[in-house]
Amino acid sequence: MTASPLVTVFGSLHYDIAVFGPSRPRKGETVTGTSWHPKSGGKGGNQAVSAARTGVATSMIGAVADDDFGRFLLSNLDRKNVDHTFVRRDASHSTGMSVAIFDAEGDYGAVIVSGSNLTLGDHDILAAQDLLRRTTILVLQNEIPDSANVAAAKAVKEAGGRVMINAAPARVLSNDLQHFIDIIVVNAIEAEMLAGVPVVETLEGALEAARKLVRIFPEVVVTAGGSGVAYANRRGEEIVIEAVKVKVESTHGAGDEFIGVLAAEIASGKTMNAALQKANMDAAKLVGTPEKTRLQ
Repeated sequence: MTASPLVTVFGSLHYDIAVFGPSRPRKGETVTGTSWHPKSGGKGGNQAVSAARTGVATSMIGAVADDDFGRFLLSNLDRKNVDHTFVRRDASHSTGMSVAIFDAEGDYGAVIVSGSNLTLGDHDILAAQDLLRRTTILVLQNEIPDSANVAAAKAVKEAGGRVMINAAPARVLSNDLQHFIDIIVVNAIEAEMLAGVPVVETLEGALEAARKLVRIFPEVVVTAGGSGVAYANRRGEEIVIEAVKVKVESTHGAGDEFIGVLAAEIASGKTMNAALQKANMDAAKLVGTPEKTRLQ
C-alpha cells in the first residue's frame, strides 16, 4: 500500500449528448428542444473526476475506442487530473455513449449504449496490477460486467485496499462480488432490489434499508434523494444526514459527485461522518448548478 491516498475507479466512460427542451417526450411524441451539447460521462468517468477534484490522486481503468468520442473523453480526464494510463483503446467496439433529455425542471431521462465498456475484464486487471496493489480504495459501478468487477475487487483486497461499489444501475450482484465489498452505496430503488423489501425514499426509510443491508455488506450508505443520506455498519454505528437545501437546477450527476467525493474523503482517512457530510454538501452544490453552465 502506498503512503499517499490513491483512489482507483474501474468502470464506464460514456460520451454524453445532453438535449434540453420544455419537457421529455411521451411515447410517440416529438418535442422541440432548445439546445444540446456534448459532455463527458459514464458513472466511472464522472466519479473519477469528482474524486480528483478534491485533490486526492485518482486513476481510471476503463476502455474507449480509437475514435472522436474516445479522444474527447481522454482529453477531459487529462484536464481534470485523472490518470488514464490504464484506459484501454479498443479497436473492435465503439466508445460508450448516452443521450440524456432534460426538461424545464432539470429532471432527465437517458439511454446508454455501453460499447467498449463491455469489453473490460481480466486483461485490464492484469495490465493494472501495480496500480491496484497501490490503491487505497477501489470504486466500482454496475455499468461494466460483474466478472470484471470481481477481478478488480479481488486484486485490491488481496493487496490490503478497500472496495466501494455504487450498485447502479440496479442489478443482482454475484455472491463472488459481494464477498469483496467493504462499502455499498445505493439509492432507494437499488436498496429495495438488494434488500428484497419496499424502501420509502425518506431518511427513516433509507436508514431502515441500511439496517437490512448490513446483513449482507459491512458498511451501507443509502441515499434518499432530496431527503438526505443514511449509513449503517455491522458495528452498530448509524449516521443520518439531512439534505442541504438548494434550488434544484439539475439532478444529473449528483449521485456520481457524491460517490467520488465520498471515496476521496475515505481514502484520505476522514471519519465516515465527515466524509458523508462533505459528499452530501458537494452533491448539493452540483444540484444547484445549472446543467448548461457546468464545466465537464
